[in-house]
Amino acid sequence: MQSTLPLHAGTADDLASFSRTVPGKVVLTIAASALVAVCAHVSVPLYFTPVPLTLQTLAVILIGLALGPVLGASAMVLYLAEGAIGLPVFSPHGLGGVAQLLGPTAGFLFSYPLAAASAGAVVRTLPASRSKFPAALLGGVAASFFIFAMGAGWIAHFKHVGAGAVWYLAVAPFLPGEVVKVSAAAGIFSALQPRNRS
Repeated sequence: MQSTLPLHAGTADDLASFSRTVPGKVVLTIAASALVAVCAHVSVPLYFTPVPLTLQTLAVILIGLALGPVLGASAMVLYLAEGAIGLPVFSPHGLGGVAQLLGPTAGFLFSYPLAAASAGAVVRTLPASRSKFPAALLGGVAASFFIFAMGAGWIAHFKHVGAGAVWYLAVAPFLPGEVVKVSAAAGIFSALQPRNRS
C-alpha cells in the first residue's frame, strides 16, 4: 500500500515535467485537438437550426482548464487549421473544410481559442482552495460566454436575423446542455487535481 503513493506522486510529477517540455507541449496540443475532433463527431442535428448538438464545447472547456490559456488556445487553433485543410475534424453535419469556417457555425468554431484561453486563465487566476471545482465552474462559464456570444453574433450576421431569432437558433436550445457540459468539465478537471495541492 505504501509503495503505491510514492509511485503515483512520481508519475504525476513526471507527467507535469513532460508537459513543460517542447515535445510534451506538442503532444498535448495534438492530443487535445484530436479530442475535440472526436467530440465533434458526437453530433445530433436539430431540424430548426443549422447548429447541431455536439460534445465539442465540453472538450474545449476541459482542454482550457487542463492545459491553461496559452496551450489550450494553441490546441484550438491547431484544430481549426486541421479542419481548414480538409481533415475530418468538424461535425459531420456541416460542409467540412474551409466552407465550414465560413458557414453558419463559424462563430462557434472561431470562439474555441478564446473559450479555452478564458477557461484556463480563470482557473489559474482565482485564489487556490482545497477544491478546484468552483474556479473550474467559473472558468467554464467564462468560456461559454465567448462561445455563445461569438456563435450567436455570427448567426445573426449570416442569417440576417434579429435578437429573438438568434436566441431561438443559437442560444436557448443549447443552454441546458451547456450547463451539463460546464459542470462535467469542471468535475473532471477538479477530480484530476492532486488532493494535497491547494
